[in-house]
Amino acid sequence: MQRITTFLMFDGKTDAAVRFYTDTFPDSEIVESTPGPDGKIMSAVFRLAGQEFMAFDGGPYFTFSNGISLFVKCETQDEIDEYYDRLSEGGEKQPCGWLKDKFGISWQIIPPILGDLIRDPDRAKAERAMQAMLKMHKIDIAELKRAHAGE
Repeated sequence: MQRITTFLMFDGKTDAAVRFYTDTFPDSEIVESTPGPDGKIMSAVFRLAGQEFMAFDGGPYFTFSNGISLFVKCETQDEIDEYYDRLSEGGEKQPCGWLKDKFGISWQIIPPILGDLIRDPDRAKAERAMQAMLKMHKIDIAELKRAHAGE
């Protein structure tokens, strides 16, 4: 059993958000939901890639900030492209693999190799990879590797 669960408060958009997220990630589902007066989901427990979340229509009193983001590890460029493009639709593409989706949630779409490259003990290689990443919105693995290698 998952002991800590992320709880998300939406302003009348819980139904759309939960359906969007569960359609975006494999191994995702709406576990349970409570309809509001309009018949749409007012509260829900849902899983994204096996991770449990809760959502509720809390009104305009609560908003999201970049102080918290959902971090998605992507092994391939295809995964990065798919998640970055899909999640940023109607939202905002941001630097360094970050984005804000159309519901206001911040996401980081990051390949594990990024951490490997910027932690390289050869600080010149690490710095080249870091500088390349700072110029990107969506992370480009091939470009990071080229920069790291000094190409």
